[in-house]
Amino acid sequence: MAWNLKNGFVGGLFSTVVMTVFRESVSVSYPPTADFLARYVGGNPDEHPLGAFFLHALYGAVAGGFFGIAFGEGSNSALDAETEGTIAGLGYGLLLSIFGERVMLGRLVGLTLEEDESTIFHAGHAIYGIALGAWVGSRS
Repeated sequence: MAWNLKNGFVGGLFSTVVMTVFRESVSVSYPPTADFLARYVGGNPDEHPLGAFFLHALYGAVAGGFFGIAFGEGSNSALDAETEGTIAGLGYGLLLSIFGERVMLGRLVGLTLEEDESTIFHAGHAIYGIALGAWVGSRS
């Protein structure tokens, strides 16, 4: 279990970098964690660039650790571990995305994403999940 936690944690960091590179290539704003920090620490979102990226990486690593524990052993299906991990990771990323938009942003931050921002948000989390699942699956 400790190996799966560590593997998922490292995979979560890696996947957050992948997601962030995607997001930064199509968006001109900081991750929504900047809005979270602005609400609870004060100031404007653009005053928290390093904190936003650090908090985003921490969220991604912790979520990756949970994924590693839950899916690190595989399920003994007919699929190879990489395929199974990638599929499971995609579903996990989308669940995180829905939770993130509705609970973290909607309820905790009071932020409603515009349609184009929401699309990028969900696409980024799908990419996160795919990268995470492939990472964990390839090391199982």
